[in-house]
Amino acid sequence: MNPSYFIGWCLFRFLFTTYFRCRFYNPGRVALQGPVILAANHASYIDPPLVGSGLKRSINYLARDNIFRFPVVGAILRSWQVVPVDRDGGGARGLKAILDRLLAGGAIIVFPEGTRSRDGQLQPARSGIGLTVIKSTAPVVPVRVFGSYDAFGRQLRVPRPYRVTVKYGQPMSFEKLRTEAKSCSKTRLKEIYQHVADEIMAAIAKLEPHEDKERFP
Repeated sequence: MNPSYFIGWCLFRFLFTTYFRCRFYNPGRVALQGPVILAANHASYIDPPLVGSGLKRSINYLARDNIFRFPVVGAILRSWQVVPVDRDGGGARGLKAILDRLLAGGAIIVFPEGTRSRDGQLQPARSGIGLTVIKSTAPVVPVRVFGSYDAFGRQLRVPRPYRVTVKYGQPMSFEKLRTEAKSCSKTRLKEIYQHVADEIMAAIAKLEPHEDKERFP
């Protein structure tokens, strides 16, 4: 972590563990070095820093490119190595930036659902994450966040001190599909992207809140 990121990490971690009484489970499943894609459910604005604050390594977050236009905010985001993406969270430029970070050994947080849940329930996965996974060589760690919708969902203007939990799953590998994707038809390629997205979402759904292993803190 660079100094700027470390300061932000400490502040977010203090906020989450005090105001939201957050608990992190199995963060050791995320390697401290090397490329990794963290795929999490999305129910609140606090989800990205929440997932990252449970890990003792820097994370490359994604943020809409128009936010970078604000001088102070843009400077902070750049110091944290945040990846700018367009309104839809994709595009060739955004994908290239993500793959470059992974190629350099970085970690990326993505949300298979594409946008925040309107009711706190898990939503179907979009194929975009499948494309990112297939184009990269990084393992995928499914992550499930519990309680963030009740703490600060779409229906709230001010965060509530509701307990939240973050659970990190077992790393997933998609080497066979990556190999197939190199020579298959365009129709099959689209099927692979969606299949990968659905498989990741299923892994997120299987993470249960009652498991109690390797809690941190």
